[in-house]
Amino acid sequence: MSIPENDPILNIVVFALFVAITLYVVYRASTRNSSTSDYYAAGSAFTGRQNGIALSGDFLSAASFLGIAGAIAIHGYDGFLYSIGFLVAWLVDLLLIAELLRNTGRFTMGDVLSFRMKQRPVRAAAATSTLVISFFYMLAQMAGAGGLVALLLDIHGGFGQALVIGGVGVVMVLYVLVGGMKGTTWVQIIKATILLLTGALITVFLFGKFGFSFSNLLSAAADKSPLGDELLEPGGSYGKSEVTKLDFVSLALALVLGAAALPHVLMRFYTVPNSREARRSVVWATACMLVFYLCTLVIGFGAAALVGPEAIKNAPGGENSAAPLLALNIGGTVLLGVVSAVAFATILAVVAGLTITASASFAHDVYANIFKHGKAEPASEVRVARLTAVAVGALAIVGGILANGQNIAFLVALAFAVAASANLSTLLYSLFWKRFNTTGTLWGIYGGLIASLVLVFFSPVVSGAADSIIKGIDFHWFPLKNPGLVSIPFSFLCGFVGTLIGRTKADPVKHAEMEVRSLTGIGS
Repeated sequence: MSIPENDPILNIVVFALFVAITLYVVYRASTRNSSTSDYYAAGSAFTGRQNGIALSGDFLSAASFLGIAGAIAIHGYDGFLYSIGFLVAWLVDLLLIAELLRNTGRFTMGDVLSFRMKQRPVRAAAATSTLVISFFYMLAQMAGAGGLVALLLDIHGGFGQALVIGGVGVVMVLYVLVGGMKGTTWVQIIKATILLLTGALITVFLFGKFGFSFSNLLSAAADKSPLGDELLEPGGSYGKSEVTKLDFVSLALALVLGAAALPHVLMRFYTVPNSREARRSVVWATACMLVFYLCTLVIGFGAAALVGPEAIKNAPGGENSAAPLLALNIGGTVLLGVVSAVAFATILAVVAGLTITASASFAHDVYANIFKHGKAEPASEVRVARLTAVAVGALAIVGGILANGQNIAFLVALAFAVAASANLSTLLYSLFWKRFNTTGTLWGIYGGLIASLVLVFFSPVVSGAADSIIKGIDFHWFPLKNPGLVSIPFSFLCGFVGTLIGRTKADPVKHAEMEVRSLTGIGS
């Protein structure tokens, strides 16, 4: 099937309109960004409903919209496992520990991890893990931007796609520099609302096209796919060998356990004034995500039925082009422009959130609490955060160019694995294990972080496979594409062993204070 013609000029106009509107919103929201509380946490002025919608906007990244739709269209049932994993992760992890973390910290994950430990080494470790995790997550968003705009403008060359990724990075840094957390939150609210409405409308249209019968839609998708009926069965991607089965287990573990360890998601809970609003945030975010992930199931199989896996794989952007191509098929250039603007908004909003998280972690944990011993002026701390945002943006652009062409849902799963490996064990030990000490914290963070990075570097993700980042070279020895199955238990083991052999003993008074504060919010 040939790809229908689209109108690049219309697409550019829609993009430019959205960027202009959101930049205006960011500018209007940035009237008070002089204090660290304003810049990092929007002055804790958002309601639970507003923050919940923004949370869904932060969590529903380009991986959710472009990557999952493409994975379902190509791999069927196995592609939908990403949706299940992301939603279960939210329900299991954040409903259980998000409020505890919000009550304990102030701006960053380093606030939580260093609460009853030695400040300087633990904050340095927390900042390191936050920067690495944010970078991995950014890779997915920037790669998605390259594939999306390449499709719209019919850019097949690597240099042209690299320019597109660079442009996305510049706009994203502008959001953060001008608006801080408040401006970024409003962009995420706008983006989440448009994303949910667009997904729901496309879903209703697809149901109508197939007689409001999900069975008819599935049958049409199976008929169009080379997999046939296997498209609707488990095992199309992860059941062909023992290695792929283990890869599925590793992927599931990373998805389910990674959400609660993502620094940019945790930071959103500091934008509400109290624990009650934090709980309301989770309820609103969960409802939005449930609706959206059900829509991705229909959109993915709809793309398989109406566009076809071969046309999707051969389009600029590969698997990530499924949703835009479906929009072009059913609504022409206008709907393509709208859907692409939504996807573009998704990328910009999520990357802006990641950037402010990374810059806040460096400025608050490293500059203010390590270099300045907790005595930094608010204005200088905010200035350092803005400079860090520029540096992080530049790194994200380079990484996005290197990762361009990879399925972005898969890249986000790698970020989840790194987050769960570096942060989850230390967060849980800090909250619930009385004996946990500074040595255990450092061993848990660095052990899990190093293990996950080493395993990814020597896996088929980087070399040795047809879709590896580095082509024509094979130096991989780790067989799994996702390291979570090994690196997550290893981080728990490192934290446990480090605590037992560490010379510094845990402070029982600090533990008691942390326990009361996490459960009640007193003092937060």
